[in-house]
Amino acid sequence: MKHKLEEQMQVYQLDKYRTRLAFERAADSYDGAALLQREVGSRMVERLDYIRMNPEHIIDIGSGTGFISNLLQKNYPGARLLSLDFAHTMLYKARHRQSLLKRFFSKQRYICGDVDFLPLRENCMDMAISGLTLQWCNQLDHTFNELFRILRPGGMLMFTTFGPDTLKELRASWQAVDGFTHVNAFTDMHDIGDALLRSGFADPVMDVEKIKVTYEDVYKLMGDLKAIGAQNFTAGRVRSLTGKTRLRKMISAYEGFRENGVLPATYEVIYGHCWIPAADSTAKRAQPAGTVTIPLTQLKRSNTRKQL
Repeated sequence: MKHKLEEQMQVYQLDKYRTRLAFERAADSYDGAALLQREVGSRMVERLDYIRMNPEHIIDIGSGTGFISNLLQKNYPGARLLSLDFAHTMLYKARHRQSLLKRFFSKQRYICGDVDFLPLRENCMDMAISGLTLQWCNQLDHTFNELFRILRPGGMLMFTTFGPDTLKELRASWQAVDGFTHVNAFTDMHDIGDALLRSGFADPVMDVEKIKVTYEDVYKLMGDLKAIGAQNFTAGRVRSLTGKTRLRKMISAYEGFRENGVLPATYEVIYGHCWIPAADSTAKRAQPAGTVTIPLTQLKRSNTRKQL
């Protein structure tokens, strides 16, 4: 059973090189299609209003074209902000939105790097923000170890990522056609919490919501995914061009999900934050006002659905 599970996970291993190239190519089209990404980023940053913290050094992991970085600058104007992405063209797009004069006096800096191999020294950041980036990491334990390494005692990690029900309609439609992997595998909230604890993070607090985006047809959905760089580079993908017959079968299967004249695309969005234990373990750690820390074993997936 364990061997079979390992084989199943191997087919979902991402080719990080090809994934990076896809995001490199998507820099010019990203903003026009990233409605969901901006909405989720805004909701995540709003949660910082309840965090009693005044960070001096912040890193935006997977900063893309800079939407979340811009929000962080407004929230913490005195902080030094580092925007990190593994796609150089995304950073170029973000940086050149500012005038040369504003860039000269800005406390924001840009660095091209991978969250799994952060080019930063230990204990150099007070806050790490990661908006919809973790789903592109093959080994969360390694990723969280890296984030733990760069954060200072008392520092905070806040993130969003996608859960297993993400694009469930597209996944089911392809499964009706063949046995290849056409949609990435997304990690369950409880498994993410376990990985955080194994890496040394304390007091993880997470919740989940369902967001449904609707489309007139499947081609528009696939076009949006390609426009933001979210393409399929799993190990178990089809290595040849998708034939017209298979594509028609997939589209026919997806039509079974049509509701009120439109096709739904479900996204399970996981929100989470956690802390680096303070140097003095008895010291009080800042928490969001009104937040109750719930043991991971008691967390249940929300059935909340929101329409964009």
